[in-house]
Amino acid sequence: MTQDNISSRFQANGLATLIGSLPVTDLTEAFALIFAHTPDIPLWPQMPSNPKEGMLSQFSEGMPGIVEEADRTYFDIQTETFAEEMLHYFEQYLAAVEDPALLPDSPFAVSRERAQGLFALQEAIAAADGKNVAAVKGQMTGPFTLLTGLHDREGRAAYYEPTIREMVVKGLSLKGAWQVKLLAQVQVPVILFIDEPALAGLGSSAFLTVSLDELGEDLNEIIGAAQAAGGLVGVHVCANTDWEFLLSTQLDIVSFDAYGFFDKLVACKEALFSFLERGGIVAWGIVPTSEKEYIEQETAESLLARWESQAEQLVGSGNGNGSWDYQSLLRQTLITPSCGTGSLSLPHAQKVLALTRDLSKLLRDKYL
Repeated sequence: MTQDNISSRFQANGLATLIGSLPVTDLTEAFALIFAHTPDIPLWPQMPSNPKEGMLSQFSEGMPGIVEEADRTYFDIQTETFAEEMLHYFEQYLAAVEDPALLPDSPFAVSRERAQGLFALQEAIAAADGKNVAAVKGQMTGPFTLLTGLHDREGRAAYYEPTIREMVVKGLSLKGAWQVKLLAQVQVPVILFIDEPALAGLGSSAFLTVSLDELGEDLNEIIGAAQAAGGLVGVHVCANTDWEFLLSTQLDIVSFDAYGFFDKLVACKEALFSFLERGGIVAWGIVPTSEKEYIEQETAESLLARWESQAEQLVGSGNGNGSWDYQSLLRQTLITPSCGTGSLSLPHAQKVLALTRDLSKLLRDKYL
């Protein structure tokens, strides 16, 4: 996606948004928190208290060969009916690619049971006619995380089973397209984050045989389907990863833990500047979520100083298309927590949300 296409549809401008989960069980409470702290870009909340909203089960719904039991989710392709179910699944996939109007009644839609917040957000924004909203944000589990988290009975990861891998990649591509189309009904820009915590394992002994070329093809297939549906697509990694690889994909937004890993991303300056110069957006996850003592000690003012010290390492340089300043960087920045807050206590989560809101305001008041 070109810079003109991104900037003509959405201006990041240091706006605040969140990452996925919240530590509440009630949607009314969740949306009260979301709209009080990130009204410009509300997201639909994932509820960790609902087992159907776990990373493996939420977006594997409807896929053949995936078995859900009380204590685990795994895949089994040895059943008598698997081949027939798989054939039917791919027939439905081809039909939905040909006619996206089929998506809502296909296996590629996510049920209300598994994404209560998604439907509630769409309905809430529609009821308000999208007023005072710059964009809406959704999220989904990424292919590498799903495929490496899902195993067969013998413990073999789905990533290394070609049949399951193809099914998951194609299934997720249409689940992403479906989600974008659902949210786009409210007539505001749609942002979709692909959550890929497993990408933090790239380069480790567990993933030595992983081909970055093949992984890039998987990600680009899903990114491309969501972009074709009209979405701006980000990839969120809450730890360190191969940033040069990730920035080389077709993503529109890179979402990362700037509080803990900015030094790792900035080490890839050439790739980062190329990404920015094509219009890419950085979701600057500078509000800490990993340690309660960090949350307790930070203020919006201390995080402002932290953002400025990080941005200073990019100011005044580029890849040949002019230099960057604080204002131009902020125009291509979203302010977020470093990760979701679902595992935090409610008071700590509330402070994270308040810091995200207040830091965004300080930055926008100072530089825009």
